Amino acid sequence: MPRRDDLKTILLLGSGPIVIGQACEFDYSGTQACKGLREDGYRVVLVNSNPATIMTDPETADRTYIEPLTWQVIEKVIEIERPDALLPTLGGQTALNLAMDLDRHGVLQRYGVEMIGAKADAIRRAEDREAFKTTMDSIGLETCCGKTVKSLAEAREVLREVGLPAVIRPSFTLGGSGSGVAFNREEFDQKVARGLDLSPVGEVLVEESILGWKEYEMEVMRDADDNAVIICSIENFDPCGIHTGDSITVAPAMTLTDKQYQRMRDASFAVIRAIGVETGGSNIQFAVHPTNGRMIVIEMNPRVSRSSALASKATGFPIAKIAAKLAVGWRLHELPNDITKKTKACFEPSIDYCVVKIPRFAFEKFPEADSRLSTQMKSVGETMAIGRTFKEAFQKALRGLEVGSFGFGCDGKDLWGTPAEPSIDDIRARVATPDPDRVWYLRYAVKAGMTIDEIHELTAIDRWFLDQLVQIVETESLLRTCGSLGATEDSLL
Repeated sequence: MPRRDDLKTILLLGSGPIVIGQACEFDYSGTQACKGLREDGYRVVLVNSNPATIMTDPETADRTYIEPLTWQVIEKVIEIERPDALLPTLGGQTALNLAMDLDRHGVLQRYGVEMIGAKADAIRRAEDREAFKTTMDSIGLETCCGKTVKSLAEAREVLREVGLPAVIRPSFTLGGSGSGVAFNREEFDQKVARGLDLSPVGEVLVEESILGWKEYEMEVMRDADDNAVIICSIENFDPCGIHTGDSITVAPAMTLTDKQYQRMRDASFAVIRAIGVETGGSNIQFAVHPTNGRMIVIEMNPRVSRSSALASKATGFPIAKIAAKLAVGWRLHELPNDITKKTKACFEPSIDYCVVKIPRFAFEKFPEADSRLSTQMKSVGETMAIGRTFKEAFQKALRGLEVGSFGFGCDGKDLWGTPAEPSIDDIRARVATPDPDRVWYLRYAVKAGMTIDEIHELTAIDRWFLDQLVQIVETESLLRTCGSLGATEDSLL
């Protein structure tokens, strides 16, 4: 079925200022969506509070408002422009929360504006922690043991059931804001109080800890005929306990067996259908126990997410553009693949290369911030690299960080072999602590003779990834023995 002709003007909400957890990925997505909708002849009205974006350029939308992103301001825009529909799934968490405010205050009903892409009920089921847990239970998928609370007293009651360490996750927040892992009662009280304060609806989920589990993400697209495809699987190099935005991530997933992947794929389709995201893209996060394979659903973003931008660039599949077109009635089998020019969007992308994303931190600008990584996002940017192998992409991504390193070593720019070389005790302590410098101490650990099993015990990083790092260090050692390029074996070039 082609696009809907009953819609003439579509209102798009931007993501607002660039902050930690919500950066230019949503400018990228919003710009794609504006162009895609205008291609189809729709009049696009854009509201964003940040003028320093591509989406607010005059030629991107038909009408652009640079105004505060509050429901009162959006109501005034709706009164002036009289849009037929609101598309809230392309402006990050800010746009979703704003759409929910508009729905809650009856603005959309008052002016006859239809919410497309994801309805208010679907957003509520995905973002409200208790509703999400109930929905997952109804389709037989496991979530972390826990409960949603609205006060510190209730949280302490739940703590008796889940024990310490406990994870605190506020509802309707961005980039893990207010979330964290509490290892003692004092930390627990502090994090719950902060989470309740930051949650727009004043509730947090207190749940069991899954620290050390393997974390995966699936990017899913669905159309109005209930056709669904997986665009990309993404694996976190770091285990659960570190926000996915602060973790090194790899696409496609490297350590899943085919059986595990198919199980996760089926679960992803079940989740997007149960939550009720009618059209467009969603990001679903899973955790897998490293030894017994137990799989749980962590959460779902019923919108184009930060990972969607990575998946788009990794596969060449323009997720935001396709999501916008699906929202106005197109089906996956009707939309052409922009890369092949021959196949349709209903074909799941298949890639024969590896993509690695490494986060960039700037703690030198925030001297009072805690540099230890946790469930709240702290990175300010990221690099992405493509290679035929994980090792190639990993080396390229490290070099792209612009921190003065040419890769994982062998550039004479680290501390190894200098008077400042770290001791084995220092290495063990730094490897066990997730922070921006841990990746370099993984190299020192290999150089110091630590085994893969020893490093795995300290970090919970999958042994496959650690073996890849060992191979890089071993190749470095071989290159050092060659002395010159002419003396280097052909197999190393």
